Amino acid sequence: MDRSLAALGLDGVAAREPLTYPGRPTPEPSLLDGNVLLRLGVRPMRLGDWYVEEKLQLDEELKQRGQVVAGRRHPVIAVGSNASPGQVSHKLSRLGLPVSVPMVPVRVEGIGVGCSGHISPAGYVAGTPYVDREANTVLVVAWLDSEQLEAVDATEFPDYQRAILPGDEFPMTMPSGERLGGAYIYFSSHGVLAGPDGTPRPGGGDQSELLAALLHASPRLGELLGPDPSSWVKKAGNDSGLREKGTTLFGAEGWVLPQTDFLPYLDDSADLRPYDDLPPLGDSLP
Repeated sequence: MDRSLAALGLDGVAAREPLTYPGRPTPEPSLLDGNVLLRLGVRPMRLGDWYVEEKLQLDEELKQRGQVVAGRRHPVIAVGSNASPGQVSHKLSRLGLPVSVPMVPVRVEGIGVGCSGHISPAGYVAGTPYVDREANTVLVVAWLDSEQLEAVDATEFPDYQRAILPGDEFPMTMPSGERLGGAYIYFSSHGVLAGPDGTPRPGGGDQSELLAALLHASPRLGELLGPDPSSWVKKAGNDSGLREKGTTLFGAEGWVLPQTDFLPYLDDSADLRPYDDLPPLGDSLP
């Protein structure tokens, strides 16, 4: 079977096509290898012992490629386009970094997905997590090496900050049954957009529908970026001043909820925590 991203329909890049944001997420445990997505066979063991395409263990595969093994990589919960193989491949390859990234859908509790209170450089309104103790959602976790994580940092800062969530407060369950001891997550520095009922507006859905709803709710936004989603992303993507004015209007409309719940978990350490230093919780593995 052709496992190329194009053949799988996973080659979309939201940075190039803003209305496709956030793109299609990795649908199953996989190793992203350039523009190819290889299957990972789930085993009741740590990630490095899973098999790639039923051939080699993941760690052996990574070693053969001269890449960092799973245990020395950093688990990062993806809420927006970082769950999309096409976007991740685009981000890393344009920086000249190796595109070898294990990506696994993981059930995460306590995290809701909303919309950031700003307009991104590409013109879309990106997703952001927020704390919702009732939420139970499948989110992709990407295992990045230190160089890859620092590169992704550069694409996220200053609009996003990085926190490290403890697994005992935010349960994260792998397909193997393993309970992760912790994982990194990026959250918006601009707060979360509220919907008409005052609660966080759901994120991660159809970008055109979201922008159309915002234009309908604010005549001032319509004058600035309208009349439709296509004009929004074209205007905003080409003009940083318009993006700043649009972001300011989010606040002026009273739509922005502050992001403070992640601050206790803010990661300001110079030492990045790898998977090996985040042992599974309890007896979640045999």
